[in-house]
Amino acid sequence: MKKIMFGIFAIVLCTAAMPAKKMKIWLCGDSTIAIKQTNTYPETGWGMPFVYFWDSTVQVNNLAKNGRSTKTFINENLWQQVVDGAEEGDYVFIQFGHNDESEEKKDRYTTPTEFKANLTKFVKEAREKKAIPILLTPVSRRKFDTLGNAVETHKIYSALTKEVATTENVLFIDLDTKSRALYQSFGKDNSTLLFVQLKPGEHPNYPEGRIDNTHFTELGARLIAQLVLKEVKELHTDLNNHIVIPKVK
Repeated sequence: MKKIMFGIFAIVLCTAAMPAKKMKIWLCGDSTIAIKQTNTYPETGWGMPFVYFWDSTVQVNNLAKNGRSTKTFINENLWQQVVDGAEEGDYVFIQFGHNDESEEKKDRYTTPTEFKANLTKFVKEAREKKAIPILLTPVSRRKFDTLGNAVETHKIYSALTKEVATTENVLFIDLDTKSRALYQSFGKDNSTLLFVQLKPGEHPNYPEGRIDNTHFTELGARLIAQLVLKEVKELHTDLNNHIVIPKVK
């Protein structure tokens, strides 16, 4: 009897000592989300600050890579990592469009029909793993008209993303529209602070300077990440229970 009780106690003790299973957030997308190397600083993907919004029960897996479209994300087996690793209750954030729409780059370009089919594949395969997909329209590039209005830069592929979200009844964030509103709030000139805009000699990583209206600085990435978090809260999912609430001193 003592041996049986000892065995039960040992099992209970080992179970209590085991680390709790973490919910995973999978970030699937392109350079606007991706983790950056030191030699590309100050370029920052919004997935980098996004990891700090969650408590210790959440693990963020950022699979986003520079230059990836839905096509190359599949062909390079990046999506397969989600299929192999996602579990019930995980969340899969899917934001593509920047590279899918690049007709001049044949290796990554996807036609509108292919783009919809790939997004649908992502949604269905995530659900087969009992994970929860969230579709995001591509974050807007910085572009203003002569009147100082932020203009749409992903008209076709944002509409396609929304169409798939509606057809498949998927959680949806219109990041294109929301990011454009953010740029508008800064204005044409001040919105350059959100993007990698450097004069020659201003930063050792870019000795010739750089004028980039697609990729974010740390400030831009953080504000986009905060914007995504705000939209996540509006979806009223279980994720809301895992957001870190800053302590007020």
